[in-house]
Amino acid sequence: MTKLKIVSWNVNGIRASLKKGFLEYIQKENPDILCLQETKAVQGQAEINLPQYEEFWNSPNVIKGYSGTAIFTKVKPISVTYDIGIEQHDQEGRVITAEFKDFYLVDVYVPNSQRELTRLEYRQEWDKAFLAHLANLEKIKPVIFCGDLNVAHKEIDLARPKQNTKNAGFTQEERVGMDNFIKAGFIDTFRHFYPEKLDQYTWWSYMGDARANNVGWRIDYFCVSPKLINNVKEVFIHPEVMTSDHCPVGIEIEVSN
Repeated sequence: MTKLKIVSWNVNGIRASLKKGFLEYIQKENPDILCLQETKAVQGQAEINLPQYEEFWNSPNVIKGYSGTAIFTKVKPISVTYDIGIEQHDQEGRVITAEFKDFYLVDVYVPNSQRELTRLEYRQEWDKAFLAHLANLEKIKPVIFCGDLNVAHKEIDLARPKQNTKNAGFTQEERVGMDNFIKAGFIDTFRHFYPEKLDQYTWWSYMGDARANNVGWRIDYFCVSPKLINNVKEVFIHPEVMTSDHCPVGIEIEVSN
């Protein structure tokens, strides 16, 4: 067996992140696979000196400098596909699926429901379509999906649940969407290891000294098919990494040689 370290990180703009210590963190942490969200760039737009990794980028078709995902991997994938095959959901560069020997790895940046919940209805449609994509993959081999899911699933996953029940990321509709992933069998690896651990967040508002006071939300996840959960040996959140308004999260997982 070989142990793989996989890191997921919403960098909130890769070009800005590069100026704030992005490369230093990657060189120190040295993940085998790195999944990024909200790159806000196309491949080649930023000078990223990581020659040990093969890069796969998915950027928006319509709005430039918005959204976007990327996978950097030392392990050569069997195949890589982009998006989920539904035109209305495939315009914003939100999904990359990389196939490896033992699993599919899906890097995802789930749409935000926005202020005034203007995109909540679309978000609910997205959740259903994305879950169907995962279910189709799982028919072939187990799945790991990671990224910014833009939802705090339970009250324990954000600092101020009672004040946020009508805000994007903690509405009943979004939480039901996350329930459906869990009901489909996918396991939230962090809560599997730490079911009652408090004050564990991955995103903080830039307003009101939220980060300094750890008034945050856990909206970045690694979820796995049941067949993989016993292979997951470690999960982590790195809130001390200040490069973005999100911090990196990750897992270490054993796979066959």
